[in-house]
Amino acid sequence: MAATPTYVTIAEERLAEQTAETIQRLVSEGVHEALANGDPTLWGEDAQAEAAVRLGWLSLPLTSRELLPEIGKLVERARAEGLDHVVLAGMGGSSLAPEVICNTADVPLTVLDTTDPHQVRRALADRLDRTVVVVASKSGGTVETDSHRRVYEKAFRDAGIDPAGRIVVVTDPGSPLEQAAIEAGYPVILADPNVGGRYSALSAFGLVPSALAGADVEKLLDDAAEVRPLLARAEGNPGLDLGAALGAAALAGRDKLVLEDSMSEINGLPDWIEQLVAESTGKSAKGILPVVGADPNETDDELVAGIESGGAVTVSGPLGAQFLIWEYATAIAGRVLGIDPFNQPNVTESKENTGALLAAGELPADTPALVEGPVEVYGAEAEGAKDLREVLTRLLQAIPENGYMAIMAYLDREAAFDAPVADGASFDDMTDAWSAADPLTLRGLLAARTDRPVTFGWGPRFLHSTGQYHKGGPQNGVFLQITGANEGDLEVPGKPYTLGRLQLAQALGDQGALVKRGRPAVRLHLTDRAAGVAHLLAAAREL
Repeated sequence: MAATPTYVTIAEERLAEQTAETIQRLVSEGVHEALANGDPTLWGEDAQAEAAVRLGWLSLPLTSRELLPEIGKLVERARAEGLDHVVLAGMGGSSLAPEVICNTADVPLTVLDTTDPHQVRRALADRLDRTVVVVASKSGGTVETDSHRRVYEKAFRDAGIDPAGRIVVVTDPGSPLEQAAIEAGYPVILADPNVGGRYSALSAFGLVPSALAGADVEKLLDDAAEVRPLLARAEGNPGLDLGAALGAAALAGRDKLVLEDSMSEINGLPDWIEQLVAESTGKSAKGILPVVGADPNETDDELVAGIESGGAVTVSGPLGAQFLIWEYATAIAGRVLGIDPFNQPNVTESKENTGALLAAGELPADTPALVEGPVEVYGAEAEGAKDLREVLTRLLQAIPENGYMAIMAYLDREAAFDAPVADGASFDDMTDAWSAADPLTLRGLLAARTDRPVTFGWGPRFLHSTGQYHKGGPQNGVFLQITGANEGDLEVPGKPYTLGRLQLAQALGDQGALVKRGRPAVRLHLTDRAAGVAHLLAAAREL
C-alpha cells in the first residue's frame, strides 16, 4: 500500500513570503539538519543542558519498535483474561496522545486526567472486574496519577482482585514509580528518559495504553518513520515549513493559533497540539496560544491552522506523521522565537502552591463577593457587582486588545451525559440536552460576545498543558475558574487528603499564581453542580 503523503500548504501570499524568508535564514544556519541530527545547541547556551536530554523523540519512530514485542505480550494477556476496559491514569503528555490515538482508531479508552471525585467514581463503577489500569507518569511522582493508583489498588483489593494482575506501569528508568511497581509486582515498561512528556506521543506513554485499547500502534510508527527522512531536508520538509510559518507568524503578531480539524479523519489532534505548543512556547512573556474548538474571529493576531482542512496553514498526513511534524515544527518555532521549547519553568509554581495549601490543613475559606442562587463568586474583579451577568461582562471587558480569556473548569467532564433525556428523543434532542448541561458550552456563549479568543480547559488537566502559557506567556489573559461542591468525596488511601480537597487546592493554588501576576481572575463555585451549570449558562445567554 502506498504511503499517505504528508505535506504543509500555506494559502496566504504574505505568510508564504514570511515563511520562505524564515526558512532561508534557518537553512543558511544549518538548523534543519542540525535539528534532525539532535543538536542541543540550537536554542542557546542556557537551553543546551535541557535540550541535550530532550531530543530522543526524533528517533522514536525507530527505537519504539523495540517495545512492540513486550507490548504485544501485555495485550495478549489482557485479551486472554477478558480485560477489555482500559483505564489510563496519566496527565498531560501521558494522556493526551493516547486519547487522540484511540479516538482516531475508534477504540474505547477511559482517560483519568482529573482529580474530580465524581469522574473517578464514574470510572471505578465501570466494569471493574474487566478493568486493566495503565499508570503512566514520567517523573513517577505526579500527584494526580499517584492518587489514581492508590484509589484503584484499594478498589481492586476490596473486590477481591489482586492489583498485580490489573495494573501496568509506564515510567522513566529510576523513577520512584518504577521502584514501587517492582515491589508491588506490576509489569513495568520503561520509556526513553531523553523524551519530554509533551513530546512522548510515539514513546511507551503513547503506545502502551493505545495498544491495550486496540489501536494499531505499529502503523503509527510506520507513518512517523515514513516522514522522518524528510526532516533533514532544506526543501520538502513539512516540519521546517510548519515551524517557520508558526514562528514567522508569531513574530509578526499572529500569535493566536486557531486549530481547525472539522474535515479530518484524525479525531482530537488539536487538544494534543494545544499542550505541545502552549507549554513549549509560553514562557519569558512570549508564546503562541493555541485556540481549540473555536471559530476564527478574523482578527489581525490570528493564524488558522487546519488539520487536513483549509486554513492559512494546512497540515496533511496520517496521525503518526502529524505527531512528528508538529514536534519538529514546535522545536523550530522555539528557535525562531528565541525560547527553549523543552523546559516548563512555571508549571511547578501552581504545584508548589497546591502542596503548601494541603500541608497547611484546612483550605482557606474566603467570603464570596457575590452569591446568586447556586453560584458563589470569588475574586477582586467581582467586588460590588450586582449579579453574575455583571461579573461576566466585567471579565469580557477586561480582556486586553491583544489578549484572551481562559475558562478553567475543575469539574467532571462526563457529567453532562447524565442530563435527563426524554424517551424516544432524537440524537439532536439528546445533543441539545447534553449541551445545556455542559460547562464547555460557556466557551461558545462568551466567545460570541467578544472578538478575542476564549479558551477552555478542564482542571487540573490544563495545568499540565496551557497552565505554563497562562503564567509564563504574554501577560494578557483574563481567567475564569469554575469549581463545584462534591457530593460523595473519595479518600486517597495513604494520604491525608481526599480527591475533592486536592482538586480545590489545585484550583486555589493556580488562582494564587495568576493573582500574583496581577491578572483578572474570578472563581465561580457551584454549590449544586447541575443547577449551577444551568444558572451560569442562563446568565451568559443574557449578556
